[in-house]
Amino acid sequence: MQGRIHSLESFGTVDGPGVRYVVFFQGCPMRCQYCHNPDTWNPNGGTLMSAEEIIEKFTRNRAFYKSGGITATGGEPMLQIDFLTELFTLAKENDIHTCLDTSGIVFSPGNKDLMPKIDALLRVTDLVMLDIKHMDEDSHQKLTSQSGKGIRAFADYLEEKQIPMWLRHVIVPGFTYDEAELTSFANFVKSKHNVEKYELLPYHTMGVVKYENLGLSYPLKDVCALSKEELQKAQTLVDSIVNS
Repeated sequence: MQGRIHSLESFGTVDGPGVRYVVFFQGCPMRCQYCHNPDTWNPNGGTLMSAEEIIEKFTRNRAFYKSGGITATGGEPMLQIDFLTELFTLAKENDIHTCLDTSGIVFSPGNKDLMPKIDALLRVTDLVMLDIKHMDEDSHQKLTSQSGKGIRAFADYLEEKQIPMWLRHVIVPGFTYDEAELTSFANFVKSKHNVEKYELLPYHTMGVVKYENLGLSYPLKDVCALSKEELQKAQTLVDSIVNS
């Protein structure tokens, strides 16, 4: 089996515990207005690679990853769930820690064909980093062009299956930099017993150049990057609720 891979990063330090070998999967159904990887959207792009090739590349520098492992990100890795499961299965056979960085958008509890595949994937997944785009359903659809209901259901499912989870939330001025939204996110974090860590990520504009190179209009061109002071204010609010 081969998967479509956008790129590989050999020294990831913000993609899970320890130093990670990061595999960027090609293809994503979401159109987040602040996406900084629009070049991963096309499911037919990227380079075809086998799981064995990826594990071999990891193994060459395995000493660097003794406290880390492999992280699958994207794009949306679960769009290629069969290949992703094969990669993680091979990783576990080689005693490699596996981390899935996902939006959870693929999750569909009513899909009888998909759910056994998700269960098989989770059996070889050590950690899920779940991106929460927006807690409010209408705002989620405006921000990403997709419903957030399946994402929240995936978080519930991960808790049910007792899969360790990190929650991440990008703080965007005018969108998620909002007291009601931050409070809702904090209460969501607090409600999940399998959350090991939560992160507030500041919105930045580093992806603008990619849009220009692809001939795309950047949706948030008038939105300024989140300041350190604004991030700290958001962090203080969320921490106070989670730890109360």
